[in-house]
Amino acid sequence: MTELAAVPALFGIEWLDPETLLKAGGWAALILACAFVFLETGVLVLSFLPGDSLLFTVGLFSATGIIDVPIWITCLLLFVFAFAGDQMGFMIGRKLGPAIFKRERSRFFNPENVERTHAFFEKHGPKAIIIARFLPVFRAFVPAAAGVGHMSYRHFVTFNAIGALLWGVGITLIGYFLGQIPFVREYSEVFIIVLVLLPGIPILIELSRAIGAARARRRAARTAETAE
Repeated sequence: MTELAAVPALFGIEWLDPETLLKAGGWAALILACAFVFLETGVLVLSFLPGDSLLFTVGLFSATGIIDVPIWITCLLLFVFAFAGDQMGFMIGRKLGPAIFKRERSRFFNPENVERTHAFFEKHGPKAIIIARFLPVFRAFVPAAAGVGHMSYRHFVTFNAIGALLWGVGITLIGYFLGQIPFVREYSEVFIIVLVLLPGIPILIELSRAIGAARARRRAARTAETAE
């Protein structure tokens, strides 16, 4: 493990540092990673968990032998748990969505995330299921939003499977192949930031524009009502 540069603890909380979480190595680390992937995507209040960096670190640790499980088994399990997490989120949205989405702000729940999610879902449609996989917080809220909106279950399963494959398996394999390069192992935290966060910047810009446009329309509507 000393070959790998320490990944900065997320939010200043050491137990959210992927290297800390996976330091046990072997099957224990893989099972823990699967649990975090499932909880982050399937439980709204746990949307802050470090899914992207965790997957990348699983790949790095698999390449260096810290997680000494065949990579195909690792990828298969992560795919299954990522898929199952979104399925749970969808069912939560379908069964309990209206009540949950109207909750007041709390330490773990921010109503603004609901507004952002709806704007994001309206902007991108069903493909938001795939895109949201690569955006923290959104990957937990978008499946629930799809459930609330009664999206076709067949369509959801299809997009969920594609998203779980690209995210759960894709990021892990990137970490695995890059983890075989000494330079990448030495500066792993830099590659995590670049490879995980950078692809989401254009999407976040589009999302910000969509939210701004939605707020402008609401302000215009209120102004029109006042004028009347």
